[in-house]
Amino acid sequence: MSAAAAATAEAPAKPKSKKLLFILIGVVVLALAGAGGAYFLLKKNTAQLDEEDEGHAVEQSRSAPRTPPVFLPMDNMVVNLADPGGNRFVQLGITLQVQDSKTSDDLKVYMPTIRSDVLKLISQRTADEMLQISGKEKLAYDIIARVSELMGYELDEPNEQPEGGKKKRRGAPPNPVQGVLFSSFIVQ
Repeated sequence: MSAAAAATAEAPAKPKSKKLLFILIGVVVLALAGAGGAYFLLKKNTAQLDEEDEGHAVEQSRSAPRTPPVFLPMDNMVVNLADPGGNRFVQLGITLQVQDSKTSDDLKVYMPTIRSDVLKLISQRTADEMLQISGKEKLAYDIIARVSELMGYELDEPNEQPEGGKKKRRGAPPNPVQGVLFSSFIVQ
């Protein structure tokens, strides 16, 4: 009977080992599928982050100036205003913000003409105009327009100009004067 007992003991052992083998293969397949899915998701998320980083870098390069601006101070001016009686005047300190040092050097050549034209622009205004923010903004725009005209650059008309005065025409070269800064402004 010992041979018969041994045969019956081996018979049930074979089905258990087959079940164990199928379970083991199933676990391995599931583990590989899980690992493949995790790799796919991580790879996809990394690719999206890289695209976002590239897009952010492009935005920063567009918004960041290529070179820092250069400031060109003009001599202080005292100008009679166009008020009735002619007894009002303004004392101004003006600094031009230009795109680079080459433009600054180019403007220095024209500085006597620029200064004369700025004096003429100021002398046409009244004290009331000069005391208002809109009057100062209009003067700054007129100075930029006059300097641009002298240098051969085009500038948008004031009614085309959006708030902040930063609209550019398509195809027009960049304006040499980016801003007019008032370092002193006294009306008497």
